Amino acid sequence: MLQPTQNPSNAPKYSPNPNTFTPPKNATASMEQATIGRSVVIKGELSGAESLYIDGRIEGAVNFADSRVTIGRHGVVVANINAKEVVIMGTVTGNIHCTDRLDIRSEGSLTGDVVTPRISIEDGALVKGTVEVRAAHEHEKAQSKTVETGNSAESPKAAVAAAGAGTSVTLTHGSKAMYNESN
Repeated sequence: MLQPTQNPSNAPKYSPNPNTFTPPKNATASMEQATIGRSVVIKGELSGAESLYIDGRIEGAVNFADSRVTIGRHGVVVANINAKEVVIMGTVTGNIHCTDRLDIRSEGSLTGDVVTPRISIEDGALVKGTVEVRAAHEHEKAQSKTVETGNSAESPKAAVAAAGAGTSVTLTHGSKAMYNESN
């Protein structure tokens, strides 16, 4: 005899045994994220092994070598940051060292030096300092690309091409700088 299929909308929403715990299927260790809220001010050194979202103020050092650090729109960081990945939507004053990538969004502001294998700077972002792009496996080698920028609220192409505005690009053996001017 055929059994009627159970309609998911008619399925019981609660476990018949209230003492059993079933964790949600989408909760995994890789999705854990610590959050520093808007009203929080921390002075000192922060370190950890999970992702960090900063919407408050940090002064000191931030070390999340194997995780992502995101500075929210209201976040203000006056610290050196060492992380796998950094996303800037707020304001950062300090040096950044990434082992994977740096992403500066259009409303983001960075004043400091950067060392990273990959970088993305959206139009409207403010970047002041040096940017050194290195392949992840070539950290020991001197093969690198350095871009020094002045106070540039212009598009990222201005950071590479506007040599007359105090910007310089230094290329060493094997490095490439690509610039596409399209307005």
